[in-house]
Amino acid sequence: MSSVAVVAYGAGNVASVRFALERLGADVRLVSTAAEIDAADRLILPGVGAAGYAMARLAELGLFEAVRTFPRPLLGVCLGQQLLFERSDEGEAQLLGLIPGRVRRMEPGPSRPVPHMGWSRLEIVKDDPLLDGVGGDAWAYFVHGYVCPDGPATLARADYGGPVPAVVRAGNRWGCQFHPERSSAAGARILKNFLELSA
Repeated sequence: MSSVAVVAYGAGNVASVRFALERLGADVRLVSTAAEIDAADRLILPGVGAAGYAMARLAELGLFEAVRTFPRPLLGVCLGQQLLFERSDEGEAQLLGLIPGRVRRMEPGPSRPVPHMGWSRLEIVKDDPLLDGVGGDAWAYFVHGYVCPDGPATLARADYGGPVPAVVRAGNRWGCQFHPERSSAAGARILKNFLELSA
């Protein structure tokens, strides 16, 4: 059985992520200390809400360096993906700095309210083990008002009046801007792929 640690730091959708992983047969542990993170085979950093609050919580709990230097597979989910970047317009927050770029507020349009909330099609732009078996007809469920920069780290995009980096990767760190735990078959496949990545 695959084992995975989920960071419980008071800024994440921990319960829904945990249940989705358990449905896939994973051994899930909630972790909130640096020592627990260091001992994990693979790590998920969930997140909902504000970037500044999430980073403050990681600092208060002494988890900043443990997450930032985690040497095995790490997956940031929703806000967790945004935290992988350098800075955010949301409260001028300094983030983990693992992927270059600044997270910016999304611009609303006539048919594009912000936050972006609902289902969007994924366009796979680079092959990656995290996306094995995820086809061009895959849809994912998004809830976010800020968007990561589109660049070399982007593996998949959605379109919301412009490119939305939906899946990113830098080394052993991946991010999903959407909620894989709420994204039906495509989301379950991505979580399953993450559980099967070599630790």
